[in-house]
Amino acid sequence: MQNGGDIAFERLTKIPQPTSFSFIALSAPIILLILTRLKMPVSTTFLLLSVFSSTVVIQKMIVKTFVGYGVAFVSALIVWTILAYLYHRHAIPGKKYDQKKWRVFQVCSTGFLWCTWIMHDTANIAVFLPRVLTFQQMVVAVGYLVGMLGVLMYWRGGRIQSIVTEKTDITDVRAATIIDFVYAVVLLVFKQWNDIPMSTTWVFLGLLAGREIALALFAKSPDVYWRTNRLVFKDIGRAGMGLLISLLLVIFLI
Repeated sequence: MQNGGDIAFERLTKIPQPTSFSFIALSAPIILLILTRLKMPVSTTFLLLSVFSSTVVIQKMIVKTFVGYGVAFVSALIVWTILAYLYHRHAIPGKKYDQKKWRVFQVCSTGFLWCTWIMHDTANIAVFLPRVLTFQQMVVAVGYLVGMLGVLMYWRGGRIQSIVTEKTDITDVRAATIIDFVYAVVLLVFKQWNDIPMSTTWVFLGLLAGREIALALFAKSPDVYWRTNRLVFKDIGRAGMGLLISLLLVIFLI
């Protein structure tokens, strides 16, 4: 109702409606599934939208994504440096936190993140659909997505979930809550910036990288620094591989 049947939140205004689909364009989601199965945090935005975009739009997507990575990295570095400093200075050993209260905070921050994330990444699905959907088409599309998300939650994120769980103290409800909130704020800022699509995967990796480095600064063991560097560069390498594959698809399509 807000966008006149456009479920992409105006992310596709610079990408024309495809009149036909090539084999390469239709194979992009299959390639995405394979890479995700291999635990590679590839960008859905680059992999799916690049094959429908002009060179100018792709360049703008890359620039916006890398700026997003940098902003998320610096934001996380500042936030978790402050939090780690306060924790080491004021933490009381053995004192437990109110888990019920933090569960409420987590639900709120996750809901906030879900809203901002959907404003960016619905375009990855809507690019295969008519730009303007009828109510019935919208119900079918949303119903299918909800069902697939239910399966994904039943699988607890699948194999790609290891990208998150291998990070420091990520299963702590307080850490998850703060990560969700900071991530959502960064996405909201870039949603308001312009209508060019961007990779939320790269933003998330930048957030995790900044957080890991901030926590490593307060560690006393040199092994932590090596582990942090390995995780950060491994994530960048795997995401970069996804970006390279996306650009190769565009080249073959041309």
